[in-house]
Formats: sequence, structure tokens, C-alpha cells
Amino acid sequence: MVKVIGIRFSSGGRTYYFSPGKTKVRLNDSVIVETERGLQYGTAVTDVENLEKEKVFLPLKDVVRIATKEDQRINNKNIVDASKALEYAKKLVESENLEMKLYDASYTFDRKKLIFKFIADTRVDFRELAKLLASKYKTRIELRQIGVRDKAKEIGGIGLCGRKLCCSEFLTTFDSVSINMAKNQGIALNPTKINGSCGRLLCCLGYEDNVYTDYKKNLPKIGELVTVNEKTGRVFELNVLKKSYKFRTDEQEEIEVMVENNGSN
Repeated sequence: MVKVIGIRFSSGGRTYYFSPGKTKVRLNDSVIVETERGLQYGTAVTDVENLEKEKVFLPLKDVVRIATKEDQRINNKNIVDASKALEYAKKLVESENLEMKLYDASYTFDRKKLIFKFIADTRVDFRELAKLLASKYKTRIELRQIGVRDKAKEIGGIGLCGRKLCCSEFLTTFDSVSINMAKNQGIALNPTKINGSCGRLLCCLGYEDNVYTDYKKNLPKIGELVTVNEKTGRVFELNVLKKSYKFRTDEQEEIEVMVENNGSN
């Protein structure tokens, strides 16, 4: 077991684990941590806890310190300056005729790196853009291309269900979602029904897919010939969550059958 604390660098962002070291850090504390990109300002989203070594990437970096009022002031200034840098960079992108869309910029806490996020349909040669930005801001520039799902996570919005987007509320990683999940759940393959704000398949298609798969093990398939109580017919309707199916006999009699977990009718 190893002692860790979970830190996030943005609301709804991924949780990274650090060693609390000698600091008495607690849930909701603002902290300064050392990362591969340099010093970063983050927030503790867990209390100190013990995890199995297999669940974390070792060696863990220590929490440098609990954030002071001066640290908070610096972080706030970094946010304001990064916002201004984003607007300037967007103008450069337009003047350079680059096929890319910038939507976020952020400084590392120590301002040793200025990171821009963008989306693009193809690879973009942004070397000249990076030179112009480095010349103005006198720091290392990183331009990071991300997917449309990441953009939706950053921007947020309201989903088809009427609630805030899952990706911006609580999802920290994007699991694989396939069209087969929609088919498995009997959802109409209408893009307006199965695609999210990002234009990709809804992440929530994966939430209950294993339940449908498990329940279907005890149900016949549509079109299958079944015999129940000496009556034979073909299955024409499934209600997976209700664990039932309907079949129609040659005499056009419709019969509903409830299925037990053990598969018996």
C-alpha cells in the first residue's frame, strides 16, 4: 500500500495521485505540486488515502506545499494572462491561415510553459506560430491537438437528457463506445439520438451496456421460434429490462413470457 492524495488541475479534469509527503494536506486544499510540466497549482479532491501500488504510477511526486495567498494571487494572474494570450494567438492563427481552432490556453504555475489546446481535422504545421508566440511571451510554447470529446469536456453544455454533459461533470477518461452498444440496447440508429454535443457517440451508451448484455443471455432473439406451454410462435418483441419477450403464434395470438434469471420460462 502507498499513501496518496488525489489532485485535479481543473474542474472536471482527471485526478492525478501525488504523495502528501510531509504536508498535512486535506480534501479541498489548494496545493502546489511538481509535475512533468513544472510546478502546477491544483486542488485536493480526496483526503489522504492508501492505495495498492499496482493502482498508481510510481515513483509519486510529492506535494510541494499548501498554496499560500501569494500562490493564489499568482495563479489568478496566470489565468488572466493566459486568456489574453489565447486571444492574441487566435489572431495569429487567422493571419497565418492555419486550419486549426484554438480554444484554451494555460500557464504552468511557474510560467515556464504556455500551453495552447486546439482541434483540427488534419495535421497542422504550427512551427511558425510557435516561434511567434515564444518571441512574444518569452517562455516555452506547447501546442496540443486534442479530440472533439475533450473540447466538449472543456466547454460543457446540456445533453439530450437535459442534464449537464457527463464529460464536463464527472468523467475523467473516455472509454471506447461503439455503435454495437446502441444496437444491443435497441436504440434507433438516428445520429440525432445517439450522438452527443461533440458529434461522437454518446458516452452514456456504455453505462448500461453490460446490463443489457447480461439480461439478454436469458432471452431469445427476435425471429427465433419458441414453444411455451405447448404453443409455438416466433419472437417479435423484447423488453430486456423487464426480462420479457412476446411471440406470435400461427393463429396470430400474441403471448408475453417473463423470463427468470436462470433462463427458465
